[in-house]
Amino acid sequence: MSDNTAFAVTSPTLTENTNISESQYLNSFGCTGENERPVLQWCNAPKGTKSFAVTFYDEDAPTGSGFWHWVCYDIPGDVNEVTSGPNPKGSKEANSDFGEPGYFGPCPPIGRKHRYTYYVHALDANTIDVPENATGALAGFFIHQHTLAKASFSVIAGPRAE
Repeated sequence: MSDNTAFAVTSPTLTENTNISESQYLNSFGCTGENERPVLQWCNAPKGTKSFAVTFYDEDAPTGSGFWHWVCYDIPGDVNEVTSGPNPKGSKEANSDFGEPGYFGPCPPIGRKHRYTYYVHALDANTIDVPENATGALAGFFIHQHTLAKASFSVIAGPRAE
């Protein structure tokens, strides 16, 4: 963990600010993807980081408040990536805006392009006290209380045809 270089997140399976692959789309709500979660890797967490949280958020969802696709927290401080496989040991998930925990890929409305952002939060606590069955927004409240630094990585989905 370094004080000299900015906290950053990258992905070997995505290119920032470009369209995701078809396999990364949700397989529901009219989308026919494989709901494939990308690999995310981060580096240069600030001194004092004890754990991480990773969130995935639709900036352009037509809800007035965006849309939480994934919230994973209590990721141990010695972990520096999430893969397309199981979540890191010891981590927990809050409910997405689908009403349940888990990763849910993008599925923008037909004809619309949406921006989706992955955020990695370096946290000052080993665990955070998120209530069971918390929404992404409520989990975000607890995550933000413990955030030392935040790194982001954005992608695009859509527009998809009818």
